[in-house]
Amino acid sequence: MKKYRFISWNVNGIRAVEKKDALKWIDEESVDILGLQEIKAEENQIPKTIFDKEFKFKHINPCSIKGRSGTALYSDIEPFFSDNTLDVDILKEGRINEAHFNFEDKKVAYFNVYFPNGQSKEERLVYKMEFYDRFLEHCENLRKDGFSIIICGDVNTAHTEIDIARPKANENTSGFLPMERDWITNFLAHGYIDTFRYMNKDVKDKYSWWSYRANARANNVGWRIDYFYVSEDLKDNIKEAYILDEYMGSDHCPIALEIEL
Repeated sequence: MKKYRFISWNVNGIRAVEKKDALKWIDEESVDILGLQEIKAEENQIPKTIFDKEFKFKHINPCSIKGRSGTALYSDIEPFFSDNTLDVDILKEGRINEAHFNFEDKKVAYFNVYFPNGQSKEERLVYKMEFYDRFLEHCENLRKDGFSIIICGDVNTAHTEIDIARPKANENTSGFLPMERDWITNFLAHGYIDTFRYMNKDVKDKYSWWSYRANARANNVGWRIDYFYVSEDLKDNIKEAYILDEYMGSDHCPIALEIEL
């Protein structure tokens, strides 16, 4: 077995992040797989200067509407399959990179996902919940085919009250609605592990997103809406799961998973 380090980050515009040199730290870090969400760019628009590290594999999934959404997966491990998972992302919003890897005796389906935000209007909340359900079904079908699952990304929902600084003030806000939180509970009940909670138990005041308003990040008034999930067969392989809140450049911060495979 070998220990791998995976990083996930919603960059909220990869070109904006590049102007701040906010991804240069990747050159100094050990990163085997990097998942970026909300890149808001097509492949030819991604600056070559975001970092110097040359990954063996790159998969860019832009949104069909220019300047929105989009995901990017960089890996030092060659997959044997990659896909945009259009049976889940039916509006072609560039929300998923799916890549399959062989790790020793395990087949792993790795997902980098930017889940929909439901705050803009009722129709988007409905779409978000449908997207959640399609994604779970897709993962379950892969598990039936013998795959272990690793998921990173912006889930756009804080699961429990300790995952949000002001739960009472946001109980009627999409991202903390009972139906959204119940979906995560149901998802975990299907046999998935929230790696941060698994390793850090009930630690409080650890968030991955802060509003740009009211000096929220400086005051740590945040939400934990970015996750690494693994299927429960990988539970004993988890070594570390943590939040890299020292890195700036987006309204989100990166998160990390270290796992032996």
